[in-house]
Amino acid sequence: MSTTITYIGGPTALLEYAGLTIVTDPTFDPPQTYVNPGATTLVKTAAPGIAREELPPIDLVLLSHHGHKDNLDFEGLELLATGVTTLSTADAATELFGGGLIGLDDWESHVIGSVTVTAVPALHGPPGSERWVGRVTGFVLEADGQPTVYVSGDNASLGLVGQIAERFPGIDIALLFAGAARTPVAPGVLTLTSTDAARAARILGAARVVGLHTEDWTHFTETRADLEAAFTAAGVPLVPTPRGERVTL
Repeated sequence: MSTTITYIGGPTALLEYAGLTIVTDPTFDPPQTYVNPGATTLVKTAAPGIAREELPPIDLVLLSHHGHKDNLDFEGLELLATGVTTLSTADAATELFGGGLIGLDDWESHVIGSVTVTAVPALHGPPGSERWVGRVTGFVLEADGQPTVYVSGDNASLGLVGQIAERFPGIDIALLFAGAARTPVAPGVLTLTSTDAARAARILGAARVVGLHTEDWTHFTETRADLEAAFTAAGVPLVPTPRGERVTL
């Protein structure tokens, strides 16, 4: 059974894995400006590669966190409202309504079909950034006879990547959220820089790496081209993922 990915835009991808069809951080809105009084205004610049209504039946949503429109937008909320099983943080499970949402603590697992999904730690910025941006989670997916997959979510900490690599030394595929996101509200970079994404790939020892979270939003300060250049300089291969095209991993 092949593992495939279709890049949709921003942090959003369609992952086909061990018989499940999975969406990461669902963002399907058209380009627009999200005004959030007292917080950062976010600007989306491109449409998704696949519209929400064009998706195949979805078995699982992996939601790294729920508080930012570049990870869960209005169309993404509509997807969650269908009752699809959604794994996220405990905060998301408390604050969002929907019978399909399950909150997980770090290192807690949930089984769906033949897949075990483990929530792994993530830090959305430098130490102490939770007070500005909230809690975030990543995920590791395992199934018998299938590659082990890591989905970073909006993580900026290489130290946490090291902890995940220690717990899961056999990660085969890594989906890394990069883009070096910055906002005036929080200090430092909120997601991996291109250089740190390449370092994370080396720490994990993943044979196949997919870069997400580098396009479509003005607060991403490093581009897909920057990510590709950093991986080339590090001698680490990066899987090409043209928008809207299904790619076998």
